[in-house]
Formats: sequence, C-alpha cells, structure tokens
Amino acid sequence: MGLCCCILIAAYVFDELSYDRYPEKAARIYRLQLNVAGNGSIDSYTNVDIAVGEGMKDAFGEIQDYTRLLPARESFVEYQEKKFKEQKLAYADPNFLALFSIPFVNGDRAAALSAPNSIVVTRDFAHKYFANENPIGKILTMGIASYKVTGLIEKIPANTHFHFDAFMSMASLHQTAHTWSNLGYYTYLILKPGTDAAKLEAKFPDMVAKHVVPEVQHDMGVSLAEAQKSVNNFRFFLQPLPRIHLYSDTKYELEPNGDIKYVYVFSALAVFILLLACINFTNLSTARSAKRAREVGIRKVMGSDRKQLAAQFLAESVVLAYCAVALAFLAAYLLLPYFNQLSGKQLDFSFFTRPVSITTVLLLGLLTGIIAGAYPAFFLSSFNAIAVLKNTIQATGGNKSPLRSGLVVFQFAVSTGLIAATIIIYQQLHFMQDKKLGYDKEQVLYLQDTHLLGNGNLQEAFKQFLLKDARVVNASIGTNVPGNPDMDGTQVYAKDKIANEGDAEIHANIFRVDYDYIPTLGIKMKAGRNFSRDFPTDSFGVVINNAAVEALGWRRTDATGKTIMASGQHAYKVIGVTEDFHYASVKQKIAPLLLRLGGNYRSGLIVKIKTTDVRGLLADIKNQWMAMSPGAPFAYYFLDSRFANLYSSEQKTGQVITSFSLLAMAIACLGLFGLAIHITQQRAKEIGIRKVFGASVQQLLFLVSRDFLLLVCISFLISIPLTWWGMHRWLQDFAYRINIGWQAFFVAAITAIFLAVVTVGFQAIKSAVANPVKSLRTE
Repeated sequence: MGLCCCILIAAYVFDELSYDRYPEKAARIYRLQLNVAGNGSIDSYTNVDIAVGEGMKDAFGEIQDYTRLLPARESFVEYQEKKFKEQKLAYADPNFLALFSIPFVNGDRAAALSAPNSIVVTRDFAHKYFANENPIGKILTMGIASYKVTGLIEKIPANTHFHFDAFMSMASLHQTAHTWSNLGYYTYLILKPGTDAAKLEAKFPDMVAKHVVPEVQHDMGVSLAEAQKSVNNFRFFLQPLPRIHLYSDTKYELEPNGDIKYVYVFSALAVFILLLACINFTNLSTARSAKRAREVGIRKVMGSDRKQLAAQFLAESVVLAYCAVALAFLAAYLLLPYFNQLSGKQLDFSFFTRPVSITTVLLLGLLTGIIAGAYPAFFLSSFNAIAVLKNTIQATGGNKSPLRSGLVVFQFAVSTGLIAATIIIYQQLHFMQDKKLGYDKEQVLYLQDTHLLGNGNLQEAFKQFLLKDARVVNASIGTNVPGNPDMDGTQVYAKDKIANEGDAEIHANIFRVDYDYIPTLGIKMKAGRNFSRDFPTDSFGVVINNAAVEALGWRRTDATGKTIMASGQHAYKVIGVTEDFHYASVKQKIAPLLLRLGGNYRSGLIVKIKTTDVRGLLADIKNQWMAMSPGAPFAYYFLDSRFANLYSSEQKTGQVITSFSLLAMAIACLGLFGLAIHITQQRAKEIGIRKVFGASVQQLLFLVSRDFLLLVCISFLISIPLTWWGMHRWLQDFAYRINIGWQAFFVAAITAIFLAVVTVGFQAIKSAVANPVKSLRTE
C-alpha cells in the first residue's frame, strides 16, 4: 500500500514538474509579463501590448527572437455541411510552432503561418472536419472570414500551459498599431545562450521611459512629469517558461495553472505514507524479536558475527520490499484509471515502464528495505548469545519500548494532521460555494449564441417570447455572464483627480449589458440608478461596482454624476453604483467593474426562471429556437453549475488528499493492530491471572488500550500546531477564506481515538473473553 501510493503520487509530481520542458530551447524561453502598481496594490498581467516583443528584440542584442500568441474568441467553424463551435483557437506568429517544438505532420513549418488567413490545425481537429482526407489546401469558414489550411500538427503536449486545436496566422488580423501600454498579446522572448535574464530585466525601465511614457501622456492628457511616474509603476519582467505552470497564478493565465505548494504537499504525502509503512515493519519486527532471539544465539555460537547477522536481516527486509514493489506495480496498473479520474491527469502506464522509472522504483525498493529493516537488523544482531540461550534476557520490552512508542506517535500525528487538513480544505470549498455572491445564481439559465438567431430585432423577439411564459421571471441579452473568464478590460481614471494624482489610473473589467441585466441577476444598487430607456444619454453612461468607487478614491455617495476617462480619451458618466458581486472566482478579490450598454455581437441570453418543470421549459425554448433559426445549434448551461466548475481544481486536490489521508490512517491502524496482537500475546498469562482474580472485560479492555490511547493523544497534541500552520499558509491563496476553528481538530481527534479504540479493542476483547485456563495451564 505504501509503495503503491508513493509510485502514483510520484507520477503526479513528475508530471507537474515536467510542464513546458519539451521545447528544444525551453531553458532560454521567457514569457514577457507586466506588473502595474497603483492605488496601493500591484496588478500582474501575463500579456503585453502588440509592439512590445518586436521593440524589445530590436533594442536588446541579448534577445535572439520573439513570438506572440493571441487567444481568439470562440467561433463557429464551417466546412461544407459540417459546423462546430470551437473554443480553442488562437492567432500566432509564423515562428511560434517552431519555437515551441510542435511536430508537423504535413506542411511547411517555416511558412505555414506567414500568409494572412492561413490556419494550422491538429490531427483531431482535421479529422472532425475532413475525416481521412488530406486537410492541406482546404478552406474553413469562420463568420465572414475564410482560412486556408496550410499545416497539420500533432496534438499539443498535455504538459504545457496552453492547449489550442488550431492556430491562425497573426497577419490575418491586419494590425497596424505599435502601442506599448495596453494588453492582449502573450509574448515570449528567446534569449541568446549565456544571457543573464536578471541583467536584461534591469534595462526594461529604459523602454518604459521611451515608449510607455509618451502614450500615457497622450491617452491621459497629463503633463510629462506626471506621465514619467509610469517608469516606476509600469514594470516588465521575465517569467522562465518551465516555471509558468507552477509559479504563475493570475486571472489572465491562458489556462488554470498548477501550484508548487501542491507539489510540495503531495511529495510530503508520498514520503509520509511510505514512512508509515516502514514504521509498521520496524515496529512489528522489533516486537516479535523474541521469536528470533534463540536463532540469533545459535548463529552466534556457530560462528556468525554481528555484521553477518545484520546483513542477513537487512537482506530479508530488502527481499520483502521487492516483493512489495512487484505488488505495488500491479496495484498501480489497476488503480491508474481511477487515479487519473481523481486527479484530473492523463497519466499512461507506459510512464512506469520507462527505464528511468523502473530504475527509480528499484532504488526506492532498496531504500525502503534498508530504512524499514535497518533498526530491526542491528537490534536483533546485538543480542548476547549466552544470555539469550539461558533465557536471562528479554528480547522485547512489551509495549513500553520508547522507540516503538515514538514511532506510533509519529504515525498518528501524521494521520490526524491529514484528517484535520482534509476537513479544513472542504470547509473552505463549501465556504466559497455557499458564499453570498451578490447576485442570484439559482435557476438562472444562459442560452449561448443567440446572435445566431439573426439581427438584434430577432434576439429581442426571442427574448419577448420567453418573457410571455409564466415560468420565466426575467431575461437579459448580454455578452458577459458571471463566472465566464472571457471579459474585456481597460485602464481608466477619474477625470476630477488625474490633475493632482499621477497614480489615479486603475484597471477595470468591462461587462456589456442591456437594460435588464441588473434586475435579471438580482444585483443590488448602492447608489444612483440602473440603465433606463427613458434616458437616451445612458449610452454614454456606466454603472460601476463599489470596488471601482474605492479604487478611484471616491466616496460611494458622491460617485454618481462623476466622469470616468478610459484609454483613448473616452468619457463616461457614472449613473449608478452596484453592490460588489463576485463576477469571477471567489478565490480572487473583487476587482473594479464597469457595466456598459451594448455589445450584442456574439451575445447570449440570460434567463431567470422559476419552475419545477425545468425539462419541460427547456423543451419549449428549444422548439421556439428551432422555429426561428433551424440551422443554429441550441446550447445552454446553468449559472450555478458554471460557478461550481470554477473550483474544480481545488475539489480534485481535496479528493486526492482525502483519499491518501484515509490510506495513511488505514496503514497506521494496520500497524496498531499488529502491535495490539503482539502485546496481547505477550500479556496473555497476565490477562488470564487478572481474569481469574475477577477482572471484568471492560477493565481488561482499558488495561490493554490505555497505553495506545495515551500515544494517540500525544500525537494529536503534536499535530495541532503543525497542521494549523500549514493550513493557514494554504488559505492565504484565497482572497475570501474561513477562519480555522477548533471543530476540524476535534473531529480529527475523535476519529483517531475511535479508530484506535476499534483497532486495539477488537484484539483486546478477543483476549479478555478467552478462557484463562488455556493461557495458564502451561505454568
């Protein structure tokens, strides 16, 4: 069990550490990122503006090349009669696939993404549209644009921080801007061999002064002196490619990344579980040493020295460990599909059959055998031959051995700590899922792609049809839905403060909504009003959240009527302020948000319903959808399910830790059970005598169990501060988190004591109810 758990966790850890190491020049590839300071905080961005990569390469000889990636919005892709909605599309520079060592199956890798409206697709993507035909030269349609397939590549490796099914040429965008102060393009620099990345970073402020400062001066309409403050507030930095997955965690990641802390946690978990198993072997070997004491005495009399005896006992331990390795391999093979499902990985058993994996596991078996057998070997080989043969030495000291007691304490300290940690993890997950979000996510249906119905009038007609149904409370046409990470953003500042404060610019996300968005989701207003058709000027107005009010340095009651300036000198009048609501994950602090009218392009329909007949309502909605647009696919989801998906990685982590915590406790209990058997056998005559003199079963149960329960209690006292410290550190990753209470530790303690009582008590009761004559008749 211990080795199987260790092997599976080691595969998980190795997979996490292997991310983005496959490109040929991975060690010299860095992602260019940006930190923007202002309003007392620092915002980190994983993408930069369109001209930054080229400008950096031209300015610094240490940079060999650069490449950019720009994720595309989800789009319907058509080929003849086939039409599918694709969500993993991106624009890329011509050299992107080569620098990331993506294997080409067909096409010219150097020129495949050079021409406008060219596209390179993966095998799976090509098979979906073209079956077994050669895709090169075929034309795919996306809206009003057509793309020619110029390359076929293998599937993007699983262990990378991005996964796209198709790459379109960056030239297709026909971009002419050369700006530096905005965001959007994931830019990677390839440094020349021997380049010191830290020294190169130190030169970046010169580029900010040269390119960013003039843009800030122009866009914000401030003096040159005010704009020059951007040199300190606007900092580019380099993120090594192999560190992105485990060390970069912002809301602008291409995909949710891993976390190096979990690698440490799972590595420690694997070591602890294996140590628990080794402790069991050590405890039981020393506990049953009396059975081999005569063997040791006779071997010494026949001429064996201590080194030979220690080597024999160590060899026995190693052979036993290799038998366990064989069983662990078999168990890992059988459990791997369930482990993949539990952890969200795609590990293949071929990973375990690689020469390096086999060598590592064989060395692990050797190390395990030595660790588990070292103390018993030297303990057994130390017996005095004459004393043992004369029966004047006790090879074992019952259950009072300090070493054995210490090992039991260690086992249960680890086990109870894991149980408490598991409880705290699930408390945090439930806290996030049950937290009041500031909007109503229950029975809110999102109908995707209502823009496919046709123009805005048809969308409005479909909305009005739904509102006639008594089961529909309200509906809103909008581009943005809470829980959807795809949102726009811009730098904004308060018009009345910029003249006095150089750091008044903030980044705000943007939701494009209609008049019914706020009431449909039940978002509460704190000041001002919602958008209204009675005010034509609302098309130039915005509703902001309370986080934006605080970031801009206003008071909530004074915010309405003020003017916000966005990049490009666009002015918007604030007409209302909403309560803060969690439009992104609860893991993140609520960021400033602007709600603006418009944006029906690629929009959907948010529908608030109230019915127990959800299936019937969906059927009616689908029938009307097909009647209005027979060719448009009908797709939907519920907001509560999408919200739950935001925490899928934490849920999987919790499930993995829970599973291995239970295994750790099971291993600890197995060791305790073995010790209980041995102790009751050693004290069989004592128990018989006590029973003859009138001791009850309850008294005998307490007699046998009390020492073990004392050890469990000591282990619990040791685990409390360590577990609290570890979980307190883990909770710091969440903007909104629970306070660690005593309940988790109380439950862990009760669980450990209960399992210890059951484990020891079973054997103790068996001994207590046995006929004392059987244990005493040999006296």
